[in-house]
Amino acid sequence: MESLKELKSYQIIIPVSLVAVLVAFIVACLILTLVIYIKRLHTVTHLLICNTSISSIFYCIVQCVNYVFLLFIRWEINDTSCRWRGFFGYMAVAAVIYSYLIQATSLVLIPLPALLTDDIHYRPFTLCWVPKKYTLHVIYTVLAYYLIPAILIFAIYIYIYICMKHPRYRVFIVTARRRSNRDLEVLCNIMILFAIYTLGAIPTILYLLTNIRFLYGMGIVTVSFTVAIEKIVTLILDRDIRNIIKLYLRRSMVQIRPIS
Repeated sequence: MESLKELKSYQIIIPVSLVAVLVAFIVACLILTLVIYIKRLHTVTHLLICNTSISSIFYCIVQCVNYVFLLFIRWEINDTSCRWRGFFGYMAVAAVIYSYLIQATSLVLIPLPALLTDDIHYRPFTLCWVPKKYTLHVIYTVLAYYLIPAILIFAIYIYIYICMKHPRYRVFIVTARRRSNRDLEVLCNIMILFAIYTLGAIPTILYLLTNIRFLYGMGIVTVSFTVAIEKIVTLILDRDIRNIIKLYLRRSMVQIRPIS
């Protein structure tokens, strides 16, 4: 009875989550295409945006695969297969959040406990995540996938901000006030985007603390929605990408305008 109730909740949660995943996938592909083909966008800042977009695409693909197994391939009950799905699921989450640190090797190393332990095993009508009863492993996932990268990233970017504002260091970082303002704008945008990601983890952390089942489902949806929102906000905040999209839209409107 409990399993059927969980399946029904997933039948609501997954379609909603898939809408967000689809939006995130389309916008991430659009950003990648623009950065690859527009020479103006071949900058360090846009390389970081591309890195995050690739991570978002990877997350979208992994989530779709996990949802397909949960809803349509229910006969696959092998623990090893479930463990690999859990490994890639955690890797996808790590890929998104660690993309702000540009640490590619950490994406493989951090989720390794999902494979090296037997904590993840097949459970009917449930995603292949670490069950809450494995307290140490759950604490590790919260620390490794959310808290540690969040603290590191905030510390690094606050340090950069202080260096930019402090007269003693500013001369070594920028040579003109205009450039300094531009760098601060980019830094502010990155912090806004990262804040969106960290907010998406709040329902999951609250679920681990309170054991309220509603928060578990909400956590699945909010992570997917924060990935989609982050991609949309990237388009809005990045002046260069925004101006290029506006230019292409104007050109297309001129081309389809009927001749009077």
